Amino acid sequence: MSELEYGEVVSSLRRAGCVFAEEEADILVESASTPAVLTAMLARRVAGEPLEHVVGWVAFCGRRIAVEPGVFVPRRRTEFLVECAAALHPSVLLDLCCGSGAIGLSVDGVTELHAADVDAVAVRCASRNVAAGVGTAPVGHVHRGDLYDALPPEMRGRFDAIVVNAPYVPTADIGLMPREARIHEPHIALDGGTDGVGIHRRVAVGAPHWLAPGGHLLIETSAALAHSTLRAVVDAGFTGRIDESEALDAVVVIGSTPSR
Repeated sequence: MSELEYGEVVSSLRRAGCVFAEEEADILVESASTPAVLTAMLARRVAGEPLEHVVGWVAFCGRRIAVEPGVFVPRRRTEFLVECAAALHPSVLLDLCCGSGAIGLSVDGVTELHAADVDAVAVRCASRNVAAGVGTAPVGHVHRGDLYDALPPEMRGRFDAIVVNAPYVPTADIGLMPREARIHEPHIALDGGTDGVGIHRRVAVGAPHWLAPGGHLLIETSAALAHSTLRAVVDAGFTGRIDESEALDAVVVIGSTPSR
């Protein structure tokens, strides 16, 4: 591609309000197999579709995770949730509300991964990523259902850790989110209920039945909701704490169960 053509891509992205126009242009050019495909991709991005949906992948924890229209795009801040989980060295891991499966697939050292989501499109996408061997776990399963209802009963009491990036945007605040999220990402992946912590409470209440002794529940939340999420975890019988990453503007609540 000539410099002039590349410049036109950058200019189009800038006019559309893309803050990182050069970086996005590089990704579009790399991903397009022909000039015609590049033109079509650029048109979709300029129209407001998330870049990751346009090119079909997202860079996350050093991996390329497949995403598709209708699937929540994992944010960079969620890499802190992966970091927190990896520090606990889980062998059997559950990625709940998994979306594309990016979190569970990115925790190194896992020997058995289970991922679950209520949304059929998310389950299909996560299954693609597991089948492609994106992560390091030699055994991976993806389940569809409402939280723990998705899981086979024989997994009760077996998980060393449960990682959760459940929706935590208060319903009234969804209208304030960036347009590409509001329009192109599934509402079910954004809406955390009236106060944003509704799903966290359900997750916390059910977790003790699925965790092994000494297991951990890790939930991504926001700074504004951290203490409410912590309260949900403590009320469910966990010893809880709040971990934060200033660099990633990320907050994770970690609940621990006693070892027997």
